[in-house]
Amino acid sequence: MMYRVIACAALCTGLAHASPATIDTERLSSVVRELASDEYEGRAPGTPGGRKTVEYLVEQFSALGLEPGGADGGWTHNVPMIHTLFEDPTELQFVVDGEPQPLRQKLDIEASTVRGVDAIAIDAPVVFVGFGAHAPERDWDDYGDIDLEGKVALYLVNDPDFAARPGEPAAGRFGNRRMTYYGRWAYKFEEAARRGAVAALVIHETEAAGYGWNVASSSPGENYAVVSADEPVPPVVLQGWLHGDAAAALMKSAGHDLDGLRIRARSPDFEAFELEGVSFAADVAVAVDHFESSNVLAILPGKTHPDELLMVAAHWDAYGIGEPDAQGRTVRPGANDDALGIAGILEIARVLKAGPPLERSVVFAAWTAEESGLLGSAAYAKDPVYPLEKTVANLTLDILNTAGPARDVVLVGEGQSELEDDLARAAAAQGRSVTPETLPENGLFYRADHFSLARGGVPVLLIMQIAGGADLVDGGREAGDQWIRDYIGNCYHQTCDAWNADWDLRGAVQDMELFRVIIEDLGNSRRWPQWRAGSEFKAIRDQSAEVRREE
Repeated sequence: MMYRVIACAALCTGLAHASPATIDTERLSSVVRELASDEYEGRAPGTPGGRKTVEYLVEQFSALGLEPGGADGGWTHNVPMIHTLFEDPTELQFVVDGEPQPLRQKLDIEASTVRGVDAIAIDAPVVFVGFGAHAPERDWDDYGDIDLEGKVALYLVNDPDFAARPGEPAAGRFGNRRMTYYGRWAYKFEEAARRGAVAALVIHETEAAGYGWNVASSSPGENYAVVSADEPVPPVVLQGWLHGDAAAALMKSAGHDLDGLRIRARSPDFEAFELEGVSFAADVAVAVDHFESSNVLAILPGKTHPDELLMVAAHWDAYGIGEPDAQGRTVRPGANDDALGIAGILEIARVLKAGPPLERSVVFAAWTAEESGLLGSAAYAKDPVYPLEKTVANLTLDILNTAGPARDVVLVGEGQSELEDDLARAAAAQGRSVTPETLPENGLFYRADHFSLARGGVPVLLIMQIAGGADLVDGGREAGDQWIRDYIGNCYHQTCDAWNADWDLRGAVQDMELFRVIIEDLGNSRRWPQWRAGSEFKAIRDQSAEVRREE
């Protein structure tokens, strides 16, 4: 098969600060082909394939002439982690009025732990907490007076207003179709832990979750966590997803109707309640592996303001080795998610290195353990190599267009920061427009590594193609939507997310060029993009405003 390769120069005319080099589709394809090969075993942290990935990235950054950007003058920022895996036999079940309802891992439930324990033994009452939102600013509290100490919390996915009809009390109280952080499984697990729950399960719905059960159950019994000595609240002992059919059967046996409970939970008057006669039992041995993974960091030092920096990032990890698919494949290679993003930051680094030095520094970050809950970027944000208050912006690439050039770029998280204006200007220079995400229910603003930096106050911008179908030159919006349906439905986190010689990477190049232009513009200015009024991250950034006062 032939590569479908067309030089960027045909797409990127009129862009400001044109560099002597251009992003090369053959180089992109070559990097993805390497990282998505079986030699890297799906790039799971703590595995030989993960370590091989780190070595490869150091070699690549060094070969480009970049300087080490990690801790203590090295290339890496180390992240101490644990890997947990449920051992067979795994006994998980609900008990309703004394009658056991066994749960099959991967089919009925996807359960794991982020605790470093060698065994889990649970026999606890179950509390239905609705959507589990405690949002005083929205006058919403699903918990009421319920005591979750030592109990199992059962959640609905997404926000109370996701499926609300006009006129319902929940309508417009959160993000409408746009998922807020309250809708994310991560928030629900965190809130359950804060309230002393022993376990937390989220009822899966494909539309409300943003992906199918095949994605939610892709790593049954397996999880990762960062080892932290100062963790304020330990996580729940067991966490995971409950299949919608299993949840409906449980509720029916307990005298409830799941669909009716969903409607009931969309009222601010809803309060969590214990399911009478229902308990959850788990008896599991856990294999725990302690190891150290690494973020890889490289830097192009700025010539006049090297302490002010821009960050362009992607994650290097994927889902490792799983169960055989229909063709017998076990490696989940993560070609688009996110080897292509890694290839992108390498190419942006190469192009910037070939051009004149910028006034500000540029850091290129390849994060570990994104697929495990943004762990590598979160560890960095907690213990940064470079002060977050002097980080101008974080630009993140995670899942890019492989279907050819587009007339627009899809914006994730509209209304958050002034970086959206930078994106619009760069897109206009390409003859493209900006389209707000058309799948806001997927909650992508809270699902990629940029979110870790945002929580630390750094303005962020994410390009993630599954936020909504692009208006493709070949086939329009309909073709862009079909691309997402095909990718999410078939290959997202699966064995078929593999390198393909037939990819048309011109659209990915367009988006990478947007980031290059934004980096060059900001890198040669003293401008500090701001969070917009109403953003939940503005107050965090404002606390350090004096540090960024222009001279």
